[in-house]
Amino acid sequence: MASPSTHTAPLLLGIALGGAIGALGRWGLTQWLPEASGIPWATLLANLSGCLAIACLPALALVRRRPVLAAALGPGLLGGFTTLSAYTAESRALIADGRIALAATYVALTVLGCVVAVLVGERLTGRSEDEAVAAGVVEP
Repeated sequence: MASPSTHTAPLLLGIALGGAIGALGRWGLTQWLPEASGIPWATLLANLSGCLAIACLPALALVRRRPVLAAALGPGLLGGFTTLSAYTAESRALIADGRIALAATYVALTVLGCVVAVLVGERLTGRSEDEAVAAGVVEP
């Protein structure tokens, strides 16, 4: 993302507002798509779609030109929307419930699915990780 010298009030405000909106979006997704078959589908969907979206952000010229927008949408909105903490807590709960195979399936779906989502996003937009770093959407 941006260097410490560019952490201006607008940048920090953009990250904070984006993060709040992303967190509310994730919560809304859990309300709309409650857990059914044991796999926490809402968290999985949030993480997969968030990875796809962050891989596509550098393709947007407006995002590349505006560091505040890149920070608000990347680490802010999508950082608040995706969640490693819920993913690990849900995995631990499945293991604690003795559902080892389901926990392993969930872990594999999330990790592999997120990597595939990023690769698909790069393929769709023709952008590389180097360009995402240059745009300030992801950290080097």
